[in-house]
Amino acid sequence: MIEGTRRRPGPDTGTPPATTRLPDGFRVQVAPGVRRLDAGRVLLGAAPIRLLRLSGKAVDLIAGRSTLRVCDDTTAALARRLLDTGVAHPRPSGPANAADVTVVVPVRDRPDGLNRLLAAVRRGGAAIPVIVVDDGSRDALAARRVCARHTATVIRNDIARGPAAARNAGLVAAATPYVAFFDSDSAPLPGWLDHLQPHLEDPLVAVAAPRIVAANLGGSGRLASYEEAASSLDLGPHEGQVHPHGRIPYVPGVALLVRRAALAGGFDDSMHVAEDVDLVWRLAAAGWRIRYEPKASVRHEHPTSVMGWARRRLFYGTGAADLAARHGSAVAPIVVSPWSAAAWLSLLAGRLGPVYAAAILAGATARLASRLTGVGPRWRLAASLVGTGWLFAGRQLASAVVRHFWPVSVLVAATGRRTRPWFVLIAVVDAVIGWWPLRRQVRLPTFLLFRRLDDLSYGAGLWWGAFRSRSLRALVPKIGPA
Repeated sequence: MIEGTRRRPGPDTGTPPATTRLPDGFRVQVAPGVRRLDAGRVLLGAAPIRLLRLSGKAVDLIAGRSTLRVCDDTTAALARRLLDTGVAHPRPSGPANAADVTVVVPVRDRPDGLNRLLAAVRRGGAAIPVIVVDDGSRDALAARRVCARHTATVIRNDIARGPAAARNAGLVAAATPYVAFFDSDSAPLPGWLDHLQPHLEDPLVAVAAPRIVAANLGGSGRLASYEEAASSLDLGPHEGQVHPHGRIPYVPGVALLVRRAALAGGFDDSMHVAEDVDLVWRLAAAGWRIRYEPKASVRHEHPTSVMGWARRRLFYGTGAADLAARHGSAVAPIVVSPWSAAAWLSLLAGRLGPVYAAAILAGATARLASRLTGVGPRWRLAASLVGTGWLFAGRQLASAVVRHFWPVSVLVAATGRRTRPWFVLIAVVDAVIGWWPLRRQVRLPTFLLFRRLDDLSYGAGLWWGAFRSRSLRALVPKIGPA
C-alpha cells in the first residue's frame, strides 16, 4: 500500500531572481532567544536549532547590537545569511503602496461574508483594486450586488471549480505586481497591508502571510473558546520563516499576500484541500522565501457547530495523502533524529530500558561535544541540546500516538490491559502540555475535550485519505534531520 518515491508534479513556480541582494536600508534583527557564544563568534538558536559561526568582520558588524542595517554588499550578504538560517527576522521599513496590490476573493454563496470582507478592504477609503471570482454561486445576482456596492470587478464561473481554480482566475486577471488573496469568510484588520507588503522588498520573498484570528461574530460556548485560543489556522504571535518541518511549517490560504511573478502556474486546481500548503512548499522548494507576520491580523469566521467543525477537521486531514504524493517526507507526522528515536524505543526494553536510553543519550552528547570546538562549556551545551532534542522528539511521538496513529493506538489499548493506562496518560499529558501556554484563554476541561476531538477528526481524515489514495506515505515517520 506504500507507493514508490516518485512524486506528482504541481504547477510551475516562477524562478527566483538572479539578483537576490537585499536593498540598502533593509534591516534585520537577531531573534529573541538566540544565544551569543564564544565572544559573539557563534550564534545559537532558531528552529530547527542552528549553530552559526561568524567571521571576524561579521562579529564586528553586529557586536553589541541586535539590529543590522544593509548599506553595502558585505552587510547585505550577512543579513541574508542571518535570515536564511533563521537566527534573525526582517525589519523592512518601506511604505505600503496599495496601487501595487490587487485583492482577489474566491466566493460561492456567501454574500454576507463577502460584504464584510469588502467593507474591511475598503475601510478608510482604500482604492485598492478588487477582483471577486464567483465560483458557481446559486444566486449570482446577490454576489454582483455586493461587488457593485464596493466597486469590485466580478469574474463568474458558471460551474464551481474549487477555490484553487478561482484564485488562479483572479491571479491571471490581476495586473499588479502583488496579489492579496482573501477567503470570503475573512476580513483584514486595519494595517494589514502596511505590515505585509514591506516584506516583499526582499526580492526572494514570494509570500507574506498574516495571523488568522477568530472573528467573534457572537459565538459562545466551549467550541468558540477553544477555537479562539487554539484554532489550527492561528499560527500564534511569533513571526518566522515558513518551511516544512520548521517551527512554522505552513500558512493557511485564508489570507496571503503574494508576488505575482513567483506563482507562475498558481495553485494546483486539481486539489480541493491543502492546495495552500502545496503552493507554499513548492515555492520553498524552488528557492523562494515565505514569511509569517503576526503583526498583520485577519479575522476568520470559524465553524460554530461541533459537527461542522469536526467535518472540517476531517476534511483537512484527507489532504495529507495528496501532499505526501507531491512532497514526500515533508508531510511526515514525526521527524526525529536516529539517536532520539533509539533512546525512546529503548525504554520499551524492560528494566534495562532506562540504562540503554541513558547510554544512547551519553553517546550522542559526546559526539556533539566533539563538534562544538571553541564554544565555551561545550559538554554542558551538548548535554542541553541533546536533552532538549530528546524531549521534543518525545512530544512528537506522544502527539502522533493520539493524533496520526490513534486508530492503531485504540486497537492496541483495547486488546492489552498494560497499554491502556499508558494511552490514557499520553492523551491527558499531551493535552495539558498544549494547554499550558493558553491557560489564560481557555479552561483545561474544554481544551482537553476539543483537542482530543480535533485529533480524532483530523486523524480519521488522514487515514481515509490514505485509504482512498492506496498509500500510507503520509503516515511514514522521517528518521533524520529536518
